[in-house]
Amino acid sequence: MRTFASLLALATSALAHSIFQELYVNGVDQGHLTGIRVPDYDGPITDVTSNDVICNGGINPYHQPISTAVIPVPAGSQVTAEWHHTLSGADPSDSADPIDPSHKGPVIAYLAKVDNATSLSVTGLKWFKIWEDGMDSSQKWGVDRLIANKGKVSFTIPSCIAAGQYLLRVELIALHGASSYPGAQLYMECAQLQITGGGSTQPATVSFPGAYSGSDPGIKINIYQTLKSYTVPGPSVFSCNGGSAPAPTTTAVPTSVPGPSTTVVPPSTTSSPAGSVAHFGQCGGLTYTGPTACESPFTCVKSSDYYSQCL
Repeated sequence: MRTFASLLALATSALAHSIFQELYVNGVDQGHLTGIRVPDYDGPITDVTSNDVICNGGINPYHQPISTAVIPVPAGSQVTAEWHHTLSGADPSDSADPIDPSHKGPVIAYLAKVDNATSLSVTGLKWFKIWEDGMDSSQKWGVDRLIANKGKVSFTIPSCIAAGQYLLRVELIALHGASSYPGAQLYMECAQLQITGGGSTQPATVSFPGAYSGSDPGIKINIYQTLKSYTVPGPSVFSCNGGSAPAPTTTAVPTSVPGPSTTVVPPSTTSSPAGSVAHFGQCGGLTYTGPTACESPFTCVKSSDYYSQCL
């Protein structure tokens, strides 16, 4: 006999998916689908031992062409991840946008340092958790707050980590069918970042797959009861001061502005010729009015109609 939770999971399976598809840096929109590996359809991943839990893209093939943009982010910045039911973005007429309200659970963010943020090889990376929003004392969930904020969640990039290229893995775990395993539904996408500034702290890391187990209390749980607490799966949140990480942010989220950022550009270690664009800077796009010549040896590479970048 099926449980109520499993019947609910089946009834809402068509509404299940949600996709992280836009990133803001200090309130500035970096562009729709810019610098994020997004699938056309984000079906749930329920096997926590699968490589699909790293950055998706396996059972849910990536939307083509995959963005080659690397988003400049100063260490210590606030970033906002925006989720929606489909790649079309916000849709007030869709009752399941940004995700069906029955899909309660935590929202989590991780970083992994990489040599090349555009490389599609993601196995073996070392991840550290920088933020989580689980369940509060009134039994409201991170997903509830994401829905209330119209698909947006905000958190801070640690100020003490080393500069370089990173993948930002933002994840939503829906627990409406999690009373047995496999039942929890994992949704995640990875954004490609160039973090500038920062320090030299090397956080403790975990691997995906490996960070979660099917028996974890945050993965296998019946949420249709009065819960005194909930343990978000994975490691503790990294903090630069070595103490407790700050509580999940509930501050107002930014308003979308058309096109990608043209204001946040990573500093060059050498001066650039007048009119040329430094590595990772923007060099083109339909609404872009700045210089289009990249400093040597980089070339201007088109990521979308609205964004080209010196790579």
